[in-house]
Parts: sequence; C-alpha cells; structure tokens
Amino acid sequence: MSDALGKMRTFVEGFPDFDILGSLEIDWTDEVPNCAGMVEVSRKADITGNVAVTNQYNFALYARLPKMGQPDDAGAELNASWVMAFQEWVQAQSVLGLAPAFGDNPRSERIAASNGALYSAGDEGTALYAVQLSVRFEKRYKRS
Repeated sequence: MSDALGKMRTFVEGFPDFDILGSLEIDWTDEVPNCAGMVEVSRKADITGNVAVTNQYNFALYARLPKMGQPDDAGAELNASWVMAFQEWVQAQSVLGLAPAFGDNPRSERIAASNGALYSAGDEGTALYAVQLSVRFEKRYKRS
C-alpha cells in the first residue's frame, strides 16, 4: 500500500510559510471530473520483459487562510501571494531535486503545483484555497 498522501503532506509541511495556515487538507482529486488519484501515463517493456510505467498522482491541497485582519481586498491579495509563493516553492523543490521521491527513478520525477485559486470564503474571517498538486514518476517492474 502506498503512503503517497502522507509523503505529500510531510512535503507540504516543509513550506517555509506553512505556519500561517488555519488548517490543511490533502486528498486525492478523484472526486474532480476527468481526474483520478493515480493515472498511468505510459508503459514500456524491454526485450527481456521488464516494464517501466510512468504514473501520475493527482492531489488537491485545501488551505484555510485567515484574511489577516485586513479589508477584504488586502487580505485576498495577501492570501493570493501566499498561494503563488507556495506554487513557486513546489516548483523549486522539484527542479532542485529536494522534493520526495515517489517512484524508482527520482532524477526523472516532477512535482508541480498549479491552478491555485479561492475555493470558498467564510463569514468567520477565513478563506479556503485549493491548489492542484501532481507528481509524475516512474515505476519499474522486473520479470523474475
């Protein structure tokens, strides 16, 4: 059984500005139309029957952020900046090889955060943002 959700949660908690979150949820995006928790992207077999499979995990990060005591527009701008900084941090961690490995070939893995947006706003002074996280990785299977 994969601990991909736990691994992704630990990775996200390493974001330097993680501490401003009111709450955090990470889940598979299989509830989103045309999106699944894991997708097989490609499968290649060599002459000996060994197989390399490229997979992609799709996660959704839900971050509850305070409006930081600012008027609505100022709080929204601060939160949007946090979401963008998070997405840029994920990209940097992936490019620099500092992101966790999910497959058998860590050097070829790619983790991306995209489509960060306001999901809902509450009357209690918080806003819920959603960010899509994807991990493309390779698994190798050897014939016995």
